[in-house]
Amino acid sequence: MLETNTVNINTTVCNNYAKVRPNLLILPIIAIATVVAFLLLNGALSAEGYAELQRGVFISINSVLSQYPSLQYNITQLGNSMIIMSLIAIFIRYAPNMWSALVAGSIASGILSKISKMILSVPRPAQYFGSDSFNIIGEPIWGYASCPSGHSITVFTVLTVLLFAFLPQSRSKRVLWGLLLLAVGIVIVLSRIGVGAHYPLDTIVGAIIGYASGILGILFDRRFPAVFGWIGKIKYRPILILLLVGTAIAIILKIIHDELIIFYISLISIIISIYAITKEYIGKSK
Repeated sequence: MLETNTVNINTTVCNNYAKVRPNLLILPIIAIATVVAFLLLNGALSAEGYAELQRGVFISINSVLSQYPSLQYNITQLGNSMIIMSLIAIFIRYAPNMWSALVAGSIASGILSKISKMILSVPRPAQYFGSDSFNIIGEPIWGYASCPSGHSITVFTVLTVLLFAFLPQSRSKRVLWGLLLLAVGIVIVLSRIGVGAHYPLDTIVGAIIGYASGILGILFDRRFPAVFGWIGKIKYRPILILLLVGTAIAIILKIIHDELIIFYISLISIIISIYAITKEYIGKSK
């Protein structure tokens, strides 16, 4: 029964991904164009103009959210790819096609993030405003790689892959599913402002790039299934298990440094995933 359900879940994912079309990339293109037009109309295409335009909104949001430092610090960790992917590692067992699309999308997001940060070279809030002018939770982040928010890209890449993987058939349920994931994404990316790491537009641009990366990951994996198709093959399970064990060790090291609840939740999740995948491998190897 469990094996049948596993097949059904992965089949649902494959069927949903088959409906994803390249024209979905029109939305992020329009969204980026809108952001650029907004900056242009406000004379904020320079790094200084970009920061100054958002000074008031940034400080206001930061002031409100930073009143809950522990909550914000835990939530913002979900923008770390290791943490958020640990929470959905179980899908390697039950929906490997979702994970192959996620890996492709993550590579796309990494490339887009690196290129855009190098081109834009926007100073971090602490770099531009000074670390004493707003609330910072955790270590201050310096430098000129503020836009786009890498955490926001990661979050929306993952959420986009999940969105289409489990998109319901009913239109009303689709709307609810989309709104739920959007709400989750907004809460997480707002934490980047709450901890003082990013301007509001950094997170918006990051979310747009993340959505595009998720779509690109799905399209790439569907067009070239052999590239990451090995994720779903039993003979490669030992490699995945070793990777998950390495991730678990890395999370333990994070717990030693910062005893955050989200790290414990991620560790428990990945241990369950290791158990499920190992059990599957042993069962099918007999």
